[in-house]
Order: sequence, then structure tokens, then C-alpha cells
Amino acid sequence: MHRGLVARPCARIRRIAGGRRAQEVRLTRFLRNPAVTAEEMARHAAGLTAARAAGRDIVVAQDTSELALGGKRAQANGYGPVGKGGGTRGLLLHAALALDAGTGALLGLAHAEVWNRDTGAKVAARRSRALADKESQRWLDVAAHAREDFAAAKRITVVSDRESDIYAHLAQRPGGVELIVRACQNRTIAADGEDAIELLFPFADGLAEAGRFVAEIPAAPGRKARKAALAVRVSPVTLRKPRHGARDLPDAVGVTLVDVREVGAAEGVAPIHWRLLTTYAATSLAEARRVIDLYRMRWTIEEFFRTLKTAGFEIEQADICDPKVMIKLVAATAVAAVTVMQLVKARDGATDQLLTDAFEPEDEALLEAVSAKLEGATARQKNPHRKGSLAFAAWVVARLGGWTAYYGKPGPKVMRQGLDDFRRIKFGAALTFYDV
Repeated sequence: MHRGLVARPCARIRRIAGGRRAQEVRLTRFLRNPAVTAEEMARHAAGLTAARAAGRDIVVAQDTSELALGGKRAQANGYGPVGKGGGTRGLLLHAALALDAGTGALLGLAHAEVWNRDTGAKVAARRSRALADKESQRWLDVAAHAREDFAAAKRITVVSDRESDIYAHLAQRPGGVELIVRACQNRTIAADGEDAIELLFPFADGLAEAGRFVAEIPAAPGRKARKAALAVRVSPVTLRKPRHGARDLPDAVGVTLVDVREVGAAEGVAPIHWRLLTTYAATSLAEARRVIDLYRMRWTIEEFFRTLKTAGFEIEQADICDPKVMIKLVAATAVAAVTVMQLVKARDGATDQLLTDAFEPEDEALLEAVSAKLEGATARQKNPHRKGSLAFAAWVVARLGGWTAYYGKPGPKVMRQGLDDFRRIKFGAALTFYDV
């Protein structure tokens, strides 16, 4: 299943099966088998990731993405962009990726949850429901799973964006897990005096700068890559328990506030402003920068969702109208998308990963043979990476995908196409011819 998704990524079963009727039937039976679950696929992938994470300082980046299913049969059955007039139901994927905090290497999928939201269904008032009955519980679940699954890791840091700014997320942090959360709520904080109350955002505005530094801001949809001058403010703060929905939680939680603001942004450019709440202690610019650098690794999961949706896998073009089957397909495709992302991140050799993080051990000899055929006469056309490394394999896959080694860097579409070609070469190399 994983190999088919990587080699022929498309949400249509017939395309995944490569046009072979027998394979199409097998995949359909696999997805419709009640013994096959999205949860089990995610657990299996997390187990493989945990083995790679042992002894490492890791970052677990989590986020949620809506899947606006666009296939004709899906739309006919009421699926489409949730709340955008194109349908009344949709799927959501909450995923977490494990990365090496030092190199940025993508170690694998840490957690994945897919569910079907029916926006037409009546839901009890938000304040009357327990957190465990809300979608918000997913942010806490990732931290809990990270503590359990990656117990052999040297250190675990879970990072997430503004939607995860939930008091319980910070108050119920599992032991051995550090959190970095981008603040969304202008919470009340304890100020001077036991009964004094102050708001978080004005408090941050009044802090003195701890210093400034320049950072590379990557390109994003509607935004060009640029260098940004960032001013940093840092202070310990004590968050007060909210009035509603936190009855059984402690009255206060102590965290560190790291406020990051872009200064001197060009006209027409929306300046960066992050208010980060973290369980790490930080008082100096250097310590605050460490928190900022860890938070910025969250961008990998944005790239992951792009790979899943538009950079080759086209999951939103699904023509599967059964939500239970579609949930399984999304989970399987998420696992496959990680392989492509691993190659993209390893392409420069900076992650220092082994080839076996994404390939079978027996693939090494074939990759070396293909590399020798692809190399040209000039230094630019030589594979510069160590044999047995994932970077070596990424160079081969990128060349197979059409990258010339001269212009730009290979992205997920190139890597996906290259993997398709490599799988075909592997299949051909495995054929045995018999005399008639």
C-alpha cells in the first residue's frame, strides 16, 4: 500500500493500483477491511519513528489541516470545503512529525488522527462539554503519545501554533515533555501583588528588548523568502486559570513568554509577530533564540500538508464517498508523504541520516548502480554524498525525477516522480526470465 502511494500518488484507487485490476481489488479490499484501521497505521508508523528517535533530542511538530474533498462522487455525497459553501462535511487530519532538534532531520510520523466532521450536526454548547469531548483534546493527546512513544529519546519538545493555546495543554503537560505554544488568547496573568491582574499582550508590549537578530524567513504561499530583523522580549509569566472549562485544573501555571517582532519590514509585507509560551526557562537572548529556533521547526508540518495536498499526492481529489474508507486512505497517504518529505529535507546532506530511514537495506546496491549511470563528467554532475546516506539516495531520486543538478533544489514533486522511476527500475531488476 505504502509503495503504491509513493510510486503512483493519487487519491483514486485505480491510479494507485497502476491500472492493474488485481492490485486494484487488493487495495480496495485492504481499505474496506474492518480489521484495518487508520489508528493502527499511525501506531505502526510511530513505532518505526520511535526507533530512530532513541537517544536524540527531538521536536514533535503538530498541526491540523482540513481536507476539502473535491472528487465528483465525494461532492455528490455532501463533501467539500467545510464552511465555505462547497459542502457540509469534510475530513480533518491532525498530524505530528518527529524531527531531530539539532539537524532538522525528519525522523518520521509521530502521530496521526483523521476524523469526519459533520457541520450540520447539533453540538452542545462549548462551555458545557468536557475537554475530552472536544476536538481540542487532540493537542493534549499528541503530547501524551510523545511521552509514551518516545520514552527512549534524550529530550522531547512539542511545538504547535495558535490553535493549541489551551490552558489545559500547558497545565496538564506530561512529565518529561517540554512545550512551545504560540499564544492566541490575551490571558490574564498574575502581576505584582497576590491579587493583581494584568493581560498578557499589554504586558509583552511593555517589556524591554533582550536583543535582536537576523533570520531567514522561507517562502510561503503569497510570501517571498526574505531576511528579517527580529526583536526579542522575554520574561517569566504566571498564567491564571480561565473562568470557564478549567474547574479541575491548577489556579495558575508558570511559563516563559518569548515575544518575537519583526522590525523594519518592507512596505506591503506583513511583519512577523510571535508570542510564544514555553515550559523552558529562558532569561537571556541566547536562551530565547533557542526557543525560537525550535518553534520555527514547526514549518516542516506546513510543508508536509502541502506535499499531501498539492505536491503530487492530490489527496483532495478523492472520489471515495465512504468516509470510513477515505479516513484509511488519508492515513496511508500521510505515511507515504513522509517518505517524500524525508528525501526533500535530506537533499543537502545536512540531516546526516542513513539510507535505511526511507529505503530497504537491499536498495543500497541498486541506488549505487543507478547513481553511477546518472553521474556526468563535471563535478556538478557527481553524487557528492556518502554512500549509504539518505542524502546519497535523495541525489539519485532527484536526478531520476528530472533534476539536472544545476538549477535550483529538487522539491516534493521531483522527489515523488523520481521515486516512481526508481520503483520501476527496482521492479525491472527483480524480474527473472525463463526459457520458453
